[in-house]
Amino acid sequence: MNKSASPSPLTAAGLTKSRRLWIALILGSLSAFAPLSIDMYLPALPTLAEHLQTNASLAQLSLTACLLGLAFGQLIVGPLSDVKGRRTPLIISLMLYAVSSLLCALTGNIWMLILLRFIQGVTGAAGIVISRAVVRDLYSGHELTRFFSLLMLINGVAPIAAPIIGGLLLKFVPWQGVFIVLAAIGAIMFIMVLFGLPETLSPERKVSGGLGNTLRTFGRLIRDRAFIGFALSQAFITAAMFAYIAGSPFVVQDIFSVSAQGFSLFFAINGVGIVIFAQLAGRLSGKYGEYRLLRISLVIAFIASLLLLVIAFAGGGLIPIAVMLFLVVSCVGSVGATSTSLAMQSQGSSAGSASALLGLLPLLLGGAASPLVGLGSGLTAVPMSLVIFGAEVLAVLSFVVLVRRQQQ
Repeated sequence: MNKSASPSPLTAAGLTKSRRLWIALILGSLSAFAPLSIDMYLPALPTLAEHLQTNASLAQLSLTACLLGLAFGQLIVGPLSDVKGRRTPLIISLMLYAVSSLLCALTGNIWMLILLRFIQGVTGAAGIVISRAVVRDLYSGHELTRFFSLLMLINGVAPIAAPIIGGLLLKFVPWQGVFIVLAAIGAIMFIMVLFGLPETLSPERKVSGGLGNTLRTFGRLIRDRAFIGFALSQAFITAAMFAYIAGSPFVVQDIFSVSAQGFSLFFAINGVGIVIFAQLAGRLSGKYGEYRLLRISLVIAFIASLLLLVIAFAGGGLIPIAVMLFLVVSCVGSVGATSTSLAMQSQGSSAGSASALLGLLPLLLGGAASPLVGLGSGLTAVPMSLVIFGAEVLAVLSFVVLVRRQQQ
């Protein structure tokens, strides 16, 4: 059989404007698997624990299992996509995601649910890691930044919409309905990828060498000062956002007595800020360059976090704290778009592995930052502000020590 008869991989040159938007919709939806898998499920935790006759701690462990699956699944699927191509691992993972989500709805045992949630996280990770790798297959330079910012426009809606959708679902269906909807989303994405996303990794760029080569690739990436500097800058910025997510409900609702509906609006405004800053980065990258925009974004986030800490220590009111949090959180959009683009620029032959590390580090550091917020008394905004400031300091140091000095 003639091998040349196999379909040619998709390239950016072969994309019309409408096809480009369709591909962006698919990839943006794939990258939204993390907030969909986590945030839609949060409102169901109390009723789930009651139905499965378990305690809150074990119910929350099912959430931790999904997070671990999302984190480490990227380390498996990312390198695998460099070897087998993007399409096959993604199609298989989406099918398994839909099945595991459906089984979550059918289980009556908390330990089985925890196992299934881990599998759901691992298979959902494929969408996150492969979507970034596909973008790198198709684009480079400023076009790469613009496409990442377009992904964040689509993906930025998910963290805002997911808990709202989950809450609305629970008004009409039991907790199992959330997982049935997630299974349906997985099935829809399976169909969209099967018929709408061709292979983007050309045969000559596929990696061979098995596990040993994968480990060597990860070792090379970790020793690449510029790559790891961009990755850590993004990861620490994301850790600051995790601290905000963990601490802001208590600060806004308990300390400043804002209603749950008011907090939802507050949370949504900051989510819109992420989208706006990401779009600004995409539009301005051609004029000012990703490196300069990343540096400006890190400075804005650092100054805002410092002012936030000062305001918190001084016992300031809700409005100045809300303004500083808006700036801190919004910079996640511009830092994410520029740092991801810069980190992926030189990783054409190992885009899957690079994407895996870029996805793993924010989850690990974010998971470490969240519990630190709860170490305070819960009576002031100082603990949250301290963690956010510390993360911003480390983000700036990562950029200055690992990236900027190498550029000089």
